Amino acid sequence: MKRRTLDLLFSIGGLGLAVLLLVVGIVLTTNANFANDYVHDQLAEQHITFKPADKLTDEEKKSDCLREYAGKAMTTGKQAECYANDFIGLHLKGMSGGKTYAELGEPETALKAQIAEAEKNNAANVEDLKQQLAQASALRETVFKGESLRGMLLTSYGFSEFGRKAEQGAMAMYAGSALLLLLSIAGLIHAFRTPASEVFAAPEKTRAPINA
Repeated sequence: MKRRTLDLLFSIGGLGLAVLLLVVGIVLTTNANFANDYVHDQLAEQHITFKPADKLTDEEKKSDCLREYAGKAMTTGKQAECYANDFIGLHLKGMSGGKTYAELGEPETALKAQIAEAEKNNAANVEDLKQQLAQASALRETVFKGESLRGMLLTSYGFSEFGRKAEQGAMAMYAGSALLLLLSIAGLIHAFRTPASEVFAAPEKTRAPINA
């Protein structure tokens, strides 16, 4: 095969791959922009603002991100992760002693059984048990709301991470496309500078032995 033909084939193939990578990069960029815009709009609608720095408790001040985002409106996935874990998670743990909504159902059920038994026996502590049940139910309801909001925020964070990965993938595609474009251009230049008659990997001619 002639060297010029081979250079042209590789160069045209490289240009095709460069275009393909460029298209993939554009698709990934579009997906990344959608994810970022969606997360921004959804979080902005919640109107959540981080506590100002001077209002943070001693426990809250231990969080680097709560200090970093102090006083700012929540609009990004990283901010949502911070608020979910370092703010909501911190306070839920403090209120419930680390117990989840499901785990708090056990003492609530036990109190209901005690109240039923106390009412059956006309016990004097019925009202006290009812008050304990009301407090347990209120705590469980608060934990439920906190866990729900925390879950929603972490979902937004996860969605934003998909967008971030798409951005990284797009950059890799653009870099690969640019590299292939440069190599293809170099190949085309080399092809047109190569004599049309030059053959690729042509076998060396053997010289006839010289008789003495």
